[in-house]
Formats: sequence, structure tokens, C-alpha cells
Amino acid sequence: MKPAVPLYGYQKRWFLDRPRFKIGKFARQTGKTFTTGLELVDDCYVAAAQGRRSPWVILSRGERQAREAINEAIKPHAKAYGMMFEELEYDWEGESGTHKALEVILPNRNSILALPANPDTARGFSRNVFLDEFAFHKDSKAIWGALFPVISKGWNIRVTSTPNGKGNKFYELMTADDDTWSRHIVDIHKAVEDGLPRNIDELRAGLADDDLWAQEFELKWLDEASAWLSYDLISSVENAGAGDPDGYQGNICFVGRDIGRRNDLHVIWVWELVGDVLWCREIIEQKRETFASMDMAFDEVMRTYNVGRVCIDQTGMGEKVVEDAVSRYGSRIEGVLFSSASKLVMATAGKEAFEDRKVRIPEGNVPLRSDLHKLRKVSSPTGAPRFVAERDDDHADRTWAAFLGIHAAGENVVCYGYETDRSGSSADVDRRARLDDDRKNTADVTLRGYC
Repeated sequence: MKPAVPLYGYQKRWFLDRPRFKIGKFARQTGKTFTTGLELVDDCYVAAAQGRRSPWVILSRGERQAREAINEAIKPHAKAYGMMFEELEYDWEGESGTHKALEVILPNRNSILALPANPDTARGFSRNVFLDEFAFHKDSKAIWGALFPVISKGWNIRVTSTPNGKGNKFYELMTADDDTWSRHIVDIHKAVEDGLPRNIDELRAGLADDDLWAQEFELKWLDEASAWLSYDLISSVENAGAGDPDGYQGNICFVGRDIGRRNDLHVIWVWELVGDVLWCREIIEQKRETFASMDMAFDEVMRTYNVGRVCIDQTGMGEKVVEDAVSRYGSRIEGVLFSSASKLVMATAGKEAFEDRKVRIPEGNVPLRSDLHKLRKVSSPTGAPRFVAERDDDHADRTWAAFLGIHAAGENVVCYGYETDRSGSSADVDRRARLDDDRKNTADVTLRGYC
């Protein structure tokens, strides 16, 4: 007879291990939330049979992940156990605001509640706790500080995640030298050895990113020392509402455009200024497209959004791209010649925007997170700083498009601008002069204060 919920070897070991403190570092897509959800339901089932209460709260990185945990890791298991349950969805009011709560009510007043994690929700309940993808929780150390006094009353805690650099509480808990925690480590090789049906070579080739493979599948703690943007910093500005063009509110936008064609990506990044925060509204990526196709994508952006300023990579093949863009859109276009100096200006402004939480980027976009993290600042033989993004096909093109857009929105920044070539026939000179005059006369007044 088949079990109601079949498990692989590593899942069985995790499920059957029932200490008070348990933490697991799992490769992506190995079923860590699914298996932990089974443990929660099983615990509630046993508690109900014994006439006692054992409620749980799941704290996820966001509302979407909390909903997925309930729908994919709690309700199916409750059905498999033949348990009657009631589903509730309501607004949970806390000091940090209103949060969407999802709850499954089980027999004998047991329940499993799911919420987005923050210090407020962490201290708001007295029950067993499951921290799902804890390394990706914003303010993970503050969450832990708020949470631990609650669970110290005798409740159990489960923590699972894939690594996310070293600057978070999950890293500290997994690497601490103590016997308090029962620690499980399941990389992709162990999972496949235990029966998970995955083709490792195919996965690695398809991912095509050594750093991402090392972190997400082989569970390596990547060295954050040379990374310009740490994973913890990147996670801190992720938002489920970012990256959706339908969220555009009609405010002024700033655009970064990194030029690439054969080996590199052509990336157009649209930032919308909402209050004092730049929200990513759209990221357009193209590879091996014609220049005509790239220009069509850019023209669509200019039609769709209220664009105040655009900064375009003018280096190399970007010369003609900038010239064509200036001819169509005038002084809203700024060409940026990539050099050590200009890269340092843009990268510094970009990092400050991340550190000050003045940007919002799409949540859960793995290629984007990898791209943002791959940029590293190194010293040249002369001691001058330079930025590299090695072992990749795209050389952090998304990152530079983002930084170009932030540069476009910056105040009192140095603009490496395009200048019209006035050589040629007298008719050409007159035409270009008239075009330059038109651009000056039609300059968007909304740019004042931004550049």
C-alpha cells in the first residue's frame, strides 16, 4: 500500500526528527516547505488525538510565499490525513500596519497560521514557529530578536532556507558551534542520491551561472566581502509589487539602457519615482536582436511611460544608439561613456540607493538577484578601483541598466553627455543646429531637481 504522502530519504529524516530546535539548509526545489508543512500537520493531528493544543505560525518572506505555504504545504496534507479543517483569510493589525493572514483551523482548536515575516508579526503570537526561507527575510536579525522571547516559553521552532550570503541570522544559526540545534544539510547531490528525480548536469548547464549554482544548489556560503551588493542588501529592497508594468501610477520615470547585442544583453530598466522611492516598473531584456528591434522596444517604453530622463551606455556600439535616441527624443537622452570613473560614480550612487532603501526591485527574480550580486569591486595593478563581473555571459548588464536609471534620477550628478557632431555639409550643420535648438526648447521642465 502506497503511503498517502510519499517522501524521499532526506525528507523522511527531516520529518521524523522532532527536537525542539531544528534547522535545515536545503537546495532549491527539494521540497523543504512541503516536508515541513507535513510535520506541522502531523503534529496538529497527534495533538488533537491526545486532546491537547499545538498551534503553529508560518512566517514567510512575503504574502505570496505565505499563501503558497498554506495552499501547497498545509491543506493538501490535512486532506491526506482526512482531517476536517476550515480556511480563514483576514487582515491582521499590528504596529507595522495591516498584514494579510491565512489560517487553517484544525480539530481541538489547533490551527496553522501564515503571515509575512517582520519583527511585528514575529512577536505577535505565542505558538510553535516555522521560519520559511529565513535567509531571505528582511531584517532577519531583528525578526529573530523579537521572536526568540516568544518561543522561549517552550514552543518548538523549525527553520529552513537556501543560503543567501553571510549577512543574515540564518547563516549565524547554521554555522554556530553549539549542540542546541539539530542541523540538516541537503544539497542537490544528496537529494538526487536519495531519489529526487533531477538531472544535475542538465540543471547546471541550464542555469549557466557558477555562483548561483554554488549557492542555490550546492549550498555554498559565497564570499560577500568583494560583492558590491550583498544578497542581504538585495533582499532588503525586494517587493512583490515591483517589476509589474500594471502597477505604473503615472509619475515621472527614469530609464537606464545598457547596450549589448551578440554576447551581452540589451537591457532597458524603467524606474518610476513614487514619493522619494524609485520603483522598478519594467525590465526589458533582449539578446542577439537587431538594432531596429532594440529601438522598437525603447520607443515603446518612451510611449508608455512619462520619461523624464534616460541614461544610455554610449560606449562602443552605443554611439549610434545614443545618436539615434537623441534625434528622436532630444535632451531627455544622456549618453554615458563607461570608464573607471563613470562606473564608480554610478555604482556608488546605486549602492547608496539600495542601502537607503530608496529603490524597490522585483521579488524572487533569481537571475536578477544573481546579476546584481555578481558585480565586484577590485583594485587594478595601479591601485585604481574597477568593477568586474566574471564567469558570465552577460557581465552584469541588468545591474548596469539599473545603475544607469538611478544615475538618470540623481541630483547634481555628473552627466557624460552626447554631443552632436557638427562636421559635414552646410545643410547637415543647419539641420543639426535646428535639431539642437528644438531639443533645448522642448526640455522637460519636470527634470529640474533631478539632474
